[in-house]
Amino acid sequence: MTAQAPPRAVRTAVSPPVRPNRRKVKPARIVLHVFLMGTALVWLVPLLWAIYTSLRPYDETASRGFFTLPDKITGENYSTAWSQAELPHFFMNSLLITVPAVLLTLLFSAGIAFFVTRFSFRFNLALLMLFTAGNLLPPQAIITPLYELYLKLPLPEWMSDSGVFYNSAWGVIAIHVAFQCGFCTFVLSNYMRTIPNEITEAALVDGAPVWRQFFQIILPLCRPAFAALATLESIWIYNDFFWALVLFQTGDKRPITSAIANLSGEFFTNPNLVAAGSLMTAIPTLLIYFLLQKQFVSGLTLGSSKG
Repeated sequence: MTAQAPPRAVRTAVSPPVRPNRRKVKPARIVLHVFLMGTALVWLVPLLWAIYTSLRPYDETASRGFFTLPDKITGENYSTAWSQAELPHFFMNSLLITVPAVLLTLLFSAGIAFFVTRFSFRFNLALLMLFTAGNLLPPQAIITPLYELYLKLPLPEWMSDSGVFYNSAWGVIAIHVAFQCGFCTFVLSNYMRTIPNEITEAALVDGAPVWRQFFQIILPLCRPAFAALATLESIWIYNDFFWALVLFQTGDKRPITSAIANLSGEFFTNPNLVAAGSLMTAIPTLLIYFLLQKQFVSGLTLGSSKG
């Protein structure tokens, strides 16, 4: 018998350890991050300083200055500002102005955007440009003729104590709607162009009238855009100070932004008290943004890649 050769050793290839792919950090990226951090710091420092000031007594800052370490931290300024400026009353005034103004702005803008995007006519583009150009007009340029107009435009007594648009919440709501419709029409028209025409054509074949196409088909599809615009418009209209100051004669009808002026006296102003009142005034805008943050971001990005 012949002896069998011993089996050859099986060699297994051992793969070298996988090293993470570390990309070299470019100097431009470092500069970008430093710039972004610096920008964020510039925006945060005034807010943090206002919070710090609102928590200190006025006597301490008046004697030692604002750029000192505190001996006492208190929330007394917040309770004083809440009662002295009558913030609950002015919060309600802002609510009565902001909510109708935002809803009417979105409704009118959606109707105009639907008309210019779903119907083809000769002055289609000119009509859209007209509404958009109205947003470029500075309010200070029309305040004198608008003031005279508001003194002559009548309103029923149940809508205005004065019987005219002046010194009425409806007058402030109307000017907000007029100024904000241009921007909202521009955004909604661009968004509606991303919706295929076949959807409304199919509804038309099924016998759906125009009003049903608008309310039951187009408006539900524009929900992300509505959420983004509602967030922006709520903040802009809520923060308005110019129109409320000019178009209201009675102080107790003005919104919350005008109420901060009640914390400033003719000969003396407590900056710690004003800081506390300003921070409480900003709380509703922060709540609106945080509640609608997801819809706000999706409304800005959704449809950006569509033709």
